[in-house]
Amino acid sequence: MKFFKFFSLCFVVLLVACGEKNTDKISDVDNPELVAIAFFNALYNEKNIKKAASVCSPQLSRIILHYQSTNAVARHLFNMSFDTVEVKPDSSGVKVREQFKNSAVITVFFNGQYHGEPHKDVKRLSLIQLDNKWVIDKILKDPF
Repeated sequence: MKFFKFFSLCFVVLLVACGEKNTDKISDVDNPELVAIAFFNALYNEKNIKKAASVCSPQLSRIILHYQSTNAVARHLFNMSFDTVEVKPDSSGVKVREQFKNSAVITVFFNGQYHGEPHKDVKRLSLIQLDNKWVIDKILKDPF
């Protein structure tokens, strides 16, 4: 009888664990634009530093995790703070993405609020492919 209870408990725990989605990882890594948007959404809207770091190169991931909070990353690495923000890739007639075989440069626009005031910004990221997955490699200088 004890064996049956133990086996049942293990089965239930295994079933529950397999059904859960990993919320600390960005899974859609096939498109560099989607990776860039997911990164900033994890950082600014979800406030999940581990999720943001999951789509970074090992070097950039270590730097991001070193700050230990999304607010510190936003302030020190990007010099941008938002209370709420909408993140979009550049969709104007200008080339949105400069993509080569294993690298891409993505321009991202931010439109949000900070302390009740509207705030807009632009950032550029360099992405590379590692193991057939797009990861953020570098934060580029402001384009303007």
